[in-house]
Amino acid sequence: QVQLVESGGGLVQAGGSLTLSCAASGTILNINTMGWYRQAPGKQRELVATISPDDDNANYADSVKGRFTISEDNAKNTVYLVMNILKPEDTAVYYCKLDAWVSALFRRDYWGQGTQVTVSS
Repeated sequence: QVQLVESGGGLVQAGGSLTLSCAASGTILNINTMGWYRQAPGKQRELVATISPDDDNANYADSVKGRFTISEDNAKNTVYLVMNILKPEDTAVYYCKLDAWVSALFRRDYWGQGTQVTVSS
């Protein structure tokens, strides 16, 4: 059983910063990618950033490039998202996603419970 535990959301003023973290636990043989997605009210869930632990290759949505930084700690199976220069349009529920092999033949995606980020103007 794989679980994702997120933390770090909250309320911040525009221009401020927040750091999200997501720790994965359970039987994980190999992580393909970990990342963050977000969903604002009335909108579809969208990719924010992903990272591949094997080579630290990171991918960002255009809307967050230069403001957000994703990183990971392989030893702790944890991914972080440092969010700077936050804007009201960054307000959303942020979800952690894990793409991993959990057995020799079984690869699947896991989602965290979500953490609210609210940016006031």
